[in-house]
Amino acid sequence: MCPVRGFFVFSFSLALLFSSCASAGKAPEPAWVRDPYTVYSRQINVAATGFGSSREAAEKNALGRLVAFFGQSIQVDEKLLDTYQQVIKNGNFAGSLDMTRLDTTITTSAGMDTLTGAEIADVWHNGKDEYYAVAILNRANTVRVYSEMIRANQAVIENLVNIPEADRGTFDGVARYSSAAVIADVVTGYGNLLSVIGSPVQGLKKSEDYRLEALNIIKAIPVGISVENDRAGRIAGAFAGVLSGAGFMSGGSDPRYVLDAAVTLEPVDLAGNQNKFTRITLKANLVDTHLNVVLLPYDFNSREGHVTQTEADNRAYAAAERRINEEYAALLADFLSRLLPER
Repeated sequence: MCPVRGFFVFSFSLALLFSSCASAGKAPEPAWVRDPYTVYSRQINVAATGFGSSREAAEKNALGRLVAFFGQSIQVDEKLLDTYQQVIKNGNFAGSLDMTRLDTTITTSAGMDTLTGAEIADVWHNGKDEYYAVAILNRANTVRVYSEMIRANQAVIENLVNIPEADRGTFDGVARYSSAAVIADVVTGYGNLLSVIGSPVQGLKKSEDYRLEALNIIKAIPVGISVENDRAGRIAGAFAGVLSGAGFMSGGSDPRYVLDAAVTLEPVDLAGNQNKFTRITLKANLVDTHLNVVLLPYDFNSREGHVTQTEADNRAYAAAERRINEEYAALLADFLSRLLPER
């Protein structure tokens, strides 16, 4: 009996020991799980707690909740951000620009929300099926980092728009002011973030001001039209209508930009067909005469027929007018969209 009793006591003691060790191995719930500001001072940090079925999911959720604190004021459209990054990366403008390498991490989409300077301060697993994470953003560091990002972006904007008056009324001027508008949109997000944490930035120029100036430049750019072998000004008139619809002035005295076009008509004989046919070929180039560069090439050819050669020619010109109104209008719109990226 004694050995059995001794074994029972020994086994019971082991059970208590293992139970005690297991309890000691499970960390108690940190105070920040319920309220992050019990651990991370509200005066020093912006903080948010998140949770998920994995550590990664919990951290992502915490970062998303941290961004949600700032609301819609710092949301940056992905298309705009892509355009911004291309502007900063390429810097393809006349002259030499010091395009500062800038940190653009203020991406706030539904997928993965991040902020420059945000970090995961701690993670806790409840021992079952949930992880908890706390994300913090130090206010003082945020003011320092985002203020520097604003200054760097503002310097780029200044380089873009600080050009001689003679260069302002050009396609390059349009591109510069449009790019400045894109950068200003992102800077607005940075400024709004600082305002939310109590450090507003004064004197930031709105992106709309730069976009309006870009549109005003386009309206003031005269484009000359020269068409060789035109008939009653029909082709020139079609091009003029498209340019006018895009906001450009036609003509002007010795304009820098000229739409230089040529029309060729050729009779075409089709064996066994009594009708008359005309092949029309059009080549047109929008040219920067100062740089001697073709900015926008365009060409096509088509064949039209009728019982008389005269009417076949007339139909060929009518077909050319239609194609200019449709195709060239779309081509010009695409050209301008690259100069004037959407907000």
